[in-house]
Amino acid sequence: MAASGHATNGSLAHRLIADHLVDGEPEPGSEIGLRIDQTLTQDATGTLVMQELEAIGLDRVRTELSVQYVDHNILQADGRNAEDHAFLRSAARRFGVWYSKAGNGVSHPVHMQRFGIPGRSLAGSDSHTCAAGALGMLAIGTGGLEVALAMAGRPLRLTMPEIWGIRLTGALPEWVSAKDVVLEMLRRHGVKGGVNRIIEYHGPGLAGLSAMDRHVIANMGAELGATTTVFPADEAVRDFLRSEGREDAYRPLAADPDARYDRADEIDLSALEPLIARPTSPGNVVPVREVAGERADQAVLGSSANPGLRDYAVAAAMVRGRQTAPGVSFDVNPTSRETLLDLTRSGAVSDLVAAGARIHQAGCLGCIGMGQAPAAGRNSLRTFPRNFPGRSGTEDDRVWLCSPETATASALTGVITDPRDWAAEVGADHPAGLPTLRREPVNKAMLEPPLPPDEAARVELERGPGVSALPELAPMPDTLCGPVLLKAGDDVSTDEISPAGAKALPFRSDIPRLADFTFTRLDPEYPRRAAEHRDRAERDGQDGGHLVVAGDNYGQGSSREHAALTPRYLGLRAVLAKSYARIHWQNLANFGVLALEFDDPADYDRIHQDDELRLEHVHEALAPDAEPVLTAVNVTRDERYRLRHNLPPGRRAAVRAGGVIPALAAEESGKPEKPGA
Repeated sequence: MAASGHATNGSLAHRLIADHLVDGEPEPGSEIGLRIDQTLTQDATGTLVMQELEAIGLDRVRTELSVQYVDHNILQADGRNAEDHAFLRSAARRFGVWYSKAGNGVSHPVHMQRFGIPGRSLAGSDSHTCAAGALGMLAIGTGGLEVALAMAGRPLRLTMPEIWGIRLTGALPEWVSAKDVVLEMLRRHGVKGGVNRIIEYHGPGLAGLSAMDRHVIANMGAELGATTTVFPADEAVRDFLRSEGREDAYRPLAADPDARYDRADEIDLSALEPLIARPTSPGNVVPVREVAGERADQAVLGSSANPGLRDYAVAAAMVRGRQTAPGVSFDVNPTSRETLLDLTRSGAVSDLVAAGARIHQAGCLGCIGMGQAPAAGRNSLRTFPRNFPGRSGTEDDRVWLCSPETATASALTGVITDPRDWAAEVGADHPAGLPTLRREPVNKAMLEPPLPPDEAARVELERGPGVSALPELAPMPDTLCGPVLLKAGDDVSTDEISPAGAKALPFRSDIPRLADFTFTRLDPEYPRRAAEHRDRAERDGQDGGHLVVAGDNYGQGSSREHAALTPRYLGLRAVLAKSYARIHWQNLANFGVLALEFDDPADYDRIHQDDELRLEHVHEALAPDAEPVLTAVNVTRDERYRLRHNLPPGRRAAVRAGGVIPALAAEESGKPEKPGA
């Protein structure tokens, strides 16, 4: 692989970056621009992306390949989701994008099956886009506007991460699977362990992990806060692509034998045991035996975090000839239509249904709170990637994250159960020879290819009544004065800022209506108070802005840019936090919200909700070469706090302009007219 003139440390991640580097120096902490080969959008974020493409005046995507998936909002309780689907299909046809129909499956495994190519770069408006690193891709989840710009041919800009090498040795024991590997990473390092890092797995232990096993691990690199995860493209990847009828896409890729990493760790796979994340955080991981015996009310298999045929086949083998425990809802949510067909042809679906399982359509569904919400206060064991409070669709939920083996054993016993103990008690042998690869012809009919350019140019976007226009965003004032309308703690997720679930998700294309859900899991009155402050100030001819104060890792989790846009619509102008999650920090800048960090984290404790803050000379601090330092005056308490932003020049200009789209409009209006225009 060419290194584009830049030295590498021999790691695969560094070489992939060098191969796609457009500008900048690939040194940790420096801003770099990357050429993007492919993009991925899904329906919960894609409507905004398509509106952004329209706003920037794109004629046709300029990537090698872009795909729009419909996998999140596929429950149609009213006409809103169907309206979104019609809009997305028309936009895909208009802009030259592949369209994956509702029910075809979750974007990440389907993209691996149909479009993944070792060595390519992929930007997706979904934080779990990093799953494609399982094929040796440079796959990065980011905000929708970043993806829209990549679709328009612009580089993806990010801070160059460290490369974190994880050497795998040994082989997984019986009843331990790939989910336990990434749970071990979370047990060791927590939800912030991968921040500003690319995780690269290498070593002899890879030999026992299939491509979809690696997908499980790469997918949940997002829960570690990592920029992405990278695996080599080896014989396991070749076998996977061959099973999908795409062996010609294979190319071997691996780190140099003497590769050097910025940080290093090692996992002996043979020493792992079944693990489980307790409710409310993917990082709250303990051995299953430590919590064994707690009541289990629901067990759900599915999501992009357990995507492969093998993950369902092992559950089917465990329940064959048995019945799930009374009072337990055992839900099976296949990740792709192809996987569901394979399970049906093999007889696995019959085994699952006979045992009491409920089979659902292929899609994200329960993972994003779209159906299968658990009863309040009852334990739900899920093979999903996240268990943030309320994400399931139930406010007082108790969601545990575990492997398919643990979830299935618990469904059979009615209590949280280590699958090794279940097997010993019932005399069950570990299922051998489980299918991991496709065995039937590939059905491509659920994917609609892009239209030819001349035909695409005649397509009109189909806007239902629930598809609103993007709100206009005013420039950042030089003096920012407003109240702190919310004070939040550490690890606030984007689910808590802009909730998922069947109540809120159908309004993803209606920003004014979606804004009514903003921060309601933290403060049910926030939308009303923010709107009243905004409207009152605007009547008085003032800016109407307000501020939010938060702790560490603000904005973790989903890439949804609605978590930046709806507070901005309600008047949010700045966030003062101890630290930020990468994607949300980008999204804030994209919509003109100033993300500031405390120089002294102790100042966080001195600010109270409803304090009035004033920041002066904001434009000066956002000048291209200015020192990124501001002082906030607490007018209520007569105190001062030193703050700083970490915005590179391009993002500074965007924040000053009120967001990336206003900045692009100003840039275009300042250009001389083209001859003949």
